[in-house]
Amino acid sequence: MIIQGLQKLTLLDYPENVACTVFTYGCNFRCPFCHNASLVTKAPEDAIPEDEIFSFLKTRQGLLDGVCITGGEPLLHKDIDIFISKIRDLGFKVKLDTNGSFPGKLKDIINRGLVNYVAMDIKSSLENYGVPIGLSDFDVSPIAESVDFLRSCGVEYEFRTTVVDELHSAEDFENIGKWLKDAPKYFLQKFVDSGDIISEGLHPCSKEKMQKYKDILSQYIGSVELRGVE
Repeated sequence: MIIQGLQKLTLLDYPENVACTVFTYGCNFRCPFCHNASLVTKAPEDAIPEDEIFSFLKTRQGLLDGVCITGGEPLLHKDIDIFISKIRDLGFKVKLDTNGSFPGKLKDIINRGLVNYVAMDIKSSLENYGVPIGLSDFDVSPIAESVDFLRSCGVEYEFRTTVVDELHSAEDFENIGKWLKDAPKYFLQKFVDSGDIISEGLHPCSKEKMQKYKDILSQYIGSVELRGVE
């Protein structure tokens, strides 16, 4: 595992739980709006040793409910299952953030009971998927496979999209709604330029446009909420 960051407390990242967040290095996507670009494009100079993570977690037993594992893309790491198992052995629940491009690994860790909650990014409609991930010839079949598995596996999950004005349209969300019809939870997240993004010249959508996209999805999905929209 290559760990590049640790947020010691979060009340937002794991719904209804007090948690910390571990940031893994590396991603197979190149989303131009990625707000953790340094986790994707730069080799880590100050990786955090696993022992340091576990030493911290031992001091938080009984204080934190869970651990969020995010990136980058955590499932890039071949030993992610071992890392999660050690966290679970300390009594913590685990929330995994993933882009859904590794369905085999996702199925394995869920089928082994290692993960309590999954947040899968839906970058766009299947018809337009390559654009917001920076890979024009991307094969969407792994994404579709991960979606189908999450919808039937029994683990708690959410789908979410970071909405960028230049990259998303009403047609995208109409197609997403039809694709993910009857999903239990969907979140539309407002894009924020963190100052550490891959491409410049991108902008958040207006509150009105975010509401419009929410209304479109709500025709198909039971619970649709906005994040980061005041």
